[in-house]
Amino acid sequence: MTSLALIIAILIPTLGGLACLGIPFKTVHRLHTYIETVAIITTAVVLMLVFKLPGDPAMLYEFAPGFKVAFGVDGLGKLYAVLVSLMWPIVLLYSFSYMEHDNRQRSFFGFYILTYGAALGICFSASLFTLFIFFEMLSVSTLPLVAHYQNHESLFSARKYAAYLFGGAALALVALIVEGRYGETGLFAFGGDLVGGAPTEMLRIIYIFAFMGFGIKAAIFPLYAWLPAASCAPTPVTALLHAVAVVNTGVFSVIRVTYYVFGPDLIKGNWVQVLCLILASFTLVYTSVLAVRERHVKRRLAYSTVSNLSYMLFGIMLLTPEGMLAGMAHLVFHSLTKITLFMCIGSFMEHTGKANISDINGVGRIMPHTFITYTISALSLLGVPLLACFVSKWRLLTAGVAEGSVAAYIGIGALIVSAFLSAIYGLSVSVRAFFPVEGTDRYMEEPRNDEGGWRMLLPLYIFVACQIIFGVFPGPLLDFLTKIAEGLL
Repeated sequence: MTSLALIIAILIPTLGGLACLGIPFKTVHRLHTYIETVAIITTAVVLMLVFKLPGDPAMLYEFAPGFKVAFGVDGLGKLYAVLVSLMWPIVLLYSFSYMEHDNRQRSFFGFYILTYGAALGICFSASLFTLFIFFEMLSVSTLPLVAHYQNHESLFSARKYAAYLFGGAALALVALIVEGRYGETGLFAFGGDLVGGAPTEMLRIIYIFAFMGFGIKAAIFPLYAWLPAASCAPTPVTALLHAVAVVNTGVFSVIRVTYYVFGPDLIKGNWVQVLCLILASFTLVYTSVLAVRERHVKRRLAYSTVSNLSYMLFGIMLLTPEGMLAGMAHLVFHSLTKITLFMCIGSFMEHTGKANISDINGVGRIMPHTFITYTISALSLLGVPLLACFVSKWRLLTAGVAEGSVAAYIGIGALIVSAFLSAIYGLSVSVRAFFPVEGTDRYMEEPRNDEGGWRMLLPLYIFVACQIIFGVFPGPLLDFLTKIAEGLL
């Protein structure tokens, strides 16, 4: 019964997206109504199942010994499912306005809602084999979105996207084989599912394959270049998929592999943990530097995303409950923050036709609401108290101190340096927007309000409100994350 109910939730957006690709809608309004209806129904079903179904996994089919198709709704899956399902209908509103003049909307929204189904499949996977299947479905369904504009830049970026993500799948496949051979149940189990029989050092090497393979979607160094390249896609894609769903899937999968397949005891306190912590620490500083240097405003945010994904990986690889809690908290709070930043910049690009940092000078005059919400989100990303990301960044610092290893202290230093750099690349945009240097104001002759309609602004208000609410009242969510980190959910 559990498997059937979860499959229905996955099939609603999957079949809805496929149907959208084939239905000849007579008007754009009907297309938008259809897509929003599918998304809302899916969200309602997901929320009902998340709070009603038991957490025990249920096997649907065993492909081969150890290769099980299974579904379940444990605490980690609930967290990600709720995050994804609440965001999707809201961002669709923004998408309708942003894509209003696009002549390939049916294709765009068909794949956009199809991706919703793949993301839910990852949320509800109860085995590594099931996770791997939907992990690849997500890559396939997002590829046409990256290539949507069908120009040279989009097609080149799509090829790079495919090469990286499908190459990562080849690395992850090695872990799948090991889990099939040595897994005790073939299902996710907090603390690890692998039993004796395989050499310990071999398992540690295989874990590195899994960490890098699934971590490609989390854009870990040196496998990060696909993410800035994919920023050429329409902003609704970069906002929801490449700032939230796709990249967070990489982090989510690393958590699954680390805590639910291999187990933290296998890698804690040895060279594997040190290597992963150093990679995460280097990535978050290096890509912050690249963000400061980047002059294209959306690619700047893409580099920022790469950096913040490694914040999450750093917390996870501390291999402590405090570190896992901090990593999951940053997954949630960064999603709310970065999706707002991307949508603000997307509105700027859509209304001005410009994309460089220098083109922002003075734009706050004609887009005040957009850049006020941008500024609040940039302050959150910096880690200003009473905003969401302060909570997760503070938890990451304290978790690193509590872990106490040399690699953890290197990571703490990297977090502090990256926070300083985020102030430069994030708030400099706000300063340019509202306080341009005399003679550089690009919009002096346009003293009017030129922002998007309510469908563009309402999502911004909602996500900024969430950042403030979680920044002031993080307790209930942190209590829930604590139970996940301790294996109680």
